[in-house]
Amino acid sequence: QVQFVESGGGLVQPGGSLRLSCAASGFPFSAYYMNWYRQAPGKQRELVAGISSAGDITNYADSVKGRFTISRDNARQWVYLQMNSLKPEDTAQYYCNTYYKEREYWGQGTQVTVSV
Repeated sequence: QVQFVESGGGLVQPGGSLRLSCAASGFPFSAYYMNWYRQAPGKQRELVAGISSAGDITNYADSVKGRFTISRDNARQWVYLQMNSLKPEDTAQYYCNTYYKEREYWGQGTQVTVSV
């Protein structure tokens, strides 16, 4: 079955950096678009970044453009989110996501907290 395991979250000061990782399995990873979403307490889940199957096309939420970079390793079936210049408003649970065979799949998430 489709599985995602996210890692790399933690507590970081404003202006700091984190790299999130997502290990994927159970589907033909290299053929599918992958996304990172996030959800802050009391807010709706929002799309942060997406990357095409070949990794040549990326999309970002306006709030993270220029600070976050999504990438993928199709050979190892990993997707990454490099987050720089972090702000307190980036605090959220971050999730790996794909849409496969007419169904959405999510990981368990990894918590990112940006605070002094």
